[in-house]
Amino acid sequence: MYVICIGLEGTAEKTGVGIVDSDGHILALQGRALLPEKGGIHPREAAQHHAENLVPLIKKSLNEANLSLEDLDMVAFARGPGLGPALRTVATAARSLALSLDVPIVGVNHCIGHIEIGRLTTGCQDPLTLYVSGGNTQVTAFDAGRYQIFGETLDIAIGNCLDQFARTVGLGHPGGPRVEELALASDNYLKLPYTVKGMDLSFSGLLTAAIRKYESGAALEDVCHSLQETAFAMLVEVTERALAHSKKSEVLLVGGVAANQRLREMLEVMAQEHYAEFFMPEMKYCGDNGAMNAWLGLLMYQNSKKMDICDTRVKQRFRTDQVDVPWREKSPLKLKLPSELLAKGAEANIYPDHYLDGEVLVKKRVVKGYRIKEIDDYLRKKRTKNEAKLMAEAKRCGVVTPLVYDVDLKEYSITMEKVQGLEVKKIFSSEDPLDLNQIRSISRTIGENVALLHDCGLIHGDLTTSNLILGEDGKSVVFIDFGLGKVSDLVEDKGVDLLVFKKAINGIHYDISQECFDHILKGYEGARDYREVVAKIEEIEGRGRYT
Repeated sequence: MYVICIGLEGTAEKTGVGIVDSDGHILALQGRALLPEKGGIHPREAAQHHAENLVPLIKKSLNEANLSLEDLDMVAFARGPGLGPALRTVATAARSLALSLDVPIVGVNHCIGHIEIGRLTTGCQDPLTLYVSGGNTQVTAFDAGRYQIFGETLDIAIGNCLDQFARTVGLGHPGGPRVEELALASDNYLKLPYTVKGMDLSFSGLLTAAIRKYESGAALEDVCHSLQETAFAMLVEVTERALAHSKKSEVLLVGGVAANQRLREMLEVMAQEHYAEFFMPEMKYCGDNGAMNAWLGLLMYQNSKKMDICDTRVKQRFRTDQVDVPWREKSPLKLKLPSELLAKGAEANIYPDHYLDGEVLVKKRVVKGYRIKEIDDYLRKKRTKNEAKLMAEAKRCGVVTPLVYDVDLKEYSITMEKVQGLEVKKIFSSEDPLDLNQIRSISRTIGENVALLHDCGLIHGDLTTSNLILGEDGKSVVFIDFGLGKVSDLVEDKGVDLLVFKKAINGIHYDISQECFDHILKGYEGARDYREVVAKIEEIEGRGRYT
């Protein structure tokens, strides 16, 4: 059945209206952004902006599409995530329009709207998506009937980081374009904090350090260049890590920060380095817009996701992974690597080799074309040293790690034992999976070993099932890839270490993820700070950071 849907958008400062039909044709796209004279976006001001602009934009959209109100078959709007007053204003308008026309209404998830309009307009099928905006920073991919979050910010979003910096140093709002403009005038890199935790990342420390650099007398152009290069390298790295873990063959960039040319260049280079294809919609579909809500509303409506008016309450913290996605199926697309590569991780290539007449693996941290040399050299050297040191320390704590035969800091490589066994990821992802008792047993063993690490003051930093190998005996678990690890006895660091692991499991093993993590925590019960760490995980998840 042919259906025409009007979509309303107003999660933040942008008022948007779009009209899309069920064949995927975008018939109209209208929008107007709130640009405050000073300061950032105030929720009540955004709500007032939407109230003033929705009706004129609806009229413009109907004129653009050469339609009348009576031609509309349904209404869609974003329920969240977003600013409460802004969301409520647009939801009220959507309900009023649907009731007056006596047509169905569907409330949608704003983040999924970005992904689906990206898929529609670029033709990509099963991408790993980096969504970057003023309020959101997420790495997502479809698995087990939902869009799973592989990584996200642990504090503020990238757009918020750039905007806060710009306001503090007097560049006004929106800050992203001004930071980009000034960054182009410099190639002098000033060292800033680089905070990546598995597939998650943090921008608050980076923001504070960048402001201090400027206040200490550094040239604004140099600080903008350094802030942008550091923040974007972090973003692309966590996307790269999720790509290596998920084995997707497509990368999609969406969200308002996608307007930044440097970020687009970096992400495209990363995708090429991983033999994946890069996609990005036209800019008018990257930022917040009504067409994305209209298209997602159509997909939901056509897949029996109908709503009553009473079901359309807004959800200010509406997570991407809370939404069932029945219009998607598991994709047959697989990432293909060149034959000479045994494996390709996020940071390194793995090559088979021989050492002292024995079969070994050489892990080489390769140059990253998306990172400037100052950041790339520093990270490759630091992480190579870190990995060799922490593998030895972990072994002394009773955790099984590969034997290290040689470390070459000039080549950023480690020659290590080739561990016999199977990646835990492959075991848990098998189409012929282990029975539940075996999964529980492996998970408990993993938890026991993480407890040993943490009691020794060691943080792995990148706990995923890709970095764990079940030994040939079917009982022991070998821990690999300590490059992001550190020495710390802080409960916060231990909690984040396990939370990163929980989200990595959820992203790729959704059907068994809760069972796995519950038994990892059972194994972890012997840890010295067990109760404090478990409470810390719950506290971090409840901080309201994850939108």
